[in-house]
Amino acid sequence: MHTTISAKLINITAAALMGIALLFGANAAHAANTIVARVSLSQQIMEVSVDGRPAFAWKVSTGDRAHVTPTGSFKPTRMHEMWYSKKYDNAPMPHSVFFSGGYAVHATYAIKRLGQPASHGCVRLHPDNAADFYQLVQTFGPANTSIVIVK
Repeated sequence: MHTTISAKLINITAAALMGIALLFGANAAHAANTIVARVSLSQQIMEVSVDGRPAFAWKVSTGDRAHVTPTGSFKPTRMHEMWYSKKYDNAPMPHSVFFSGGYAVHATYAIKRLGQPASHGCVRLHPDNAADFYQLVQTFGPANTSIVIVK
């Protein structure tokens, strides 16, 4: 139910922003379609902004001591509603948004570990939040999405 409501809200927001963009011209259209997901490794949080306005802040789990999460600015390279890790025993990775090689933002079922480093390098989210992020990227487009990972 939460995912359905969130998806509808995301689609309504996208439509409203596109309408505003059409009223104000091409430059506004470009700005109105921008999503930035900023992941703080030190705070274990992902803040998502749409058109420069804060929209979401979610707890994450990133790479543990033995596994690095890459830092930098990335664009989504591919998306899968359900992906199974080829490297880690077919581990499920629902709502995967890949951004660098095998690294992705995706859902985890280990929700008690959110807020602390616990992954093999991916950015893991609560399943509801991962579904919302996936829907946002799908709605606005990977080309209009940036994933920025900072220490």
